[in-house]
Amino acid sequence: MFQAKPITFQLESSQVAFAASYLQGIAFDHYTTLLRFDPNNPVLSNWLAFTQEFLSKFGIFDTVVEAEENLFNLQMCDNERFMTFIVQFEREAYKTGWNYNALQFALCRALPQRIKDVLRLTPKQTTYDGYKVLVTQVDQRYWEDHSKNMAPQTSWNTSGNTNWQARATNGI
Repeated sequence: MFQAKPITFQLESSQVAFAASYLQGIAFDHYTTLLRFDPNNPVLSNWLAFTQEFLSKFGIFDTVVEAEENLFNLQMCDNERFMTFIVQFEREAYKTGWNYNALQFALCRALPQRIKDVLRLTPKQTTYDGYKVLVTQVDQRYWEDHSKNMAPQTSWNTSGNTNWQARATNGI
């Protein structure tokens, strides 16, 4: 960002002020406390001092562990589409550095029962990409069938010969 606008961010204090504008919560409170009670603190004007201060106090110490925890807690909802879920899953998965076998195992664990039930009937996929393709197909078929079952169907009531009425019924 700073290299894209070298004139705007020529001074390190401008870089610090810009980054500080994104602080929230306790990190923002810490920054405003420094501004108020210690305005000459180098953290407020020196980029390296600022990043060291805020990363050591508020930064993520181990992004891999955080990604693993996020991945472990990630669960695809029954009413969620796989393509939406896989984006969230892979955002965390690739941060872990896990091999494809481990990712496939984690992905299987995170799937809803409606998908796992169908996967039990299919040949086992040997690659992570093949597994994703299969899950995508299963999920797409589920939503196709789901939309067909949810579509209103028209039935005609012809009793009385003079009153033709169309009524929508739910095809579930």
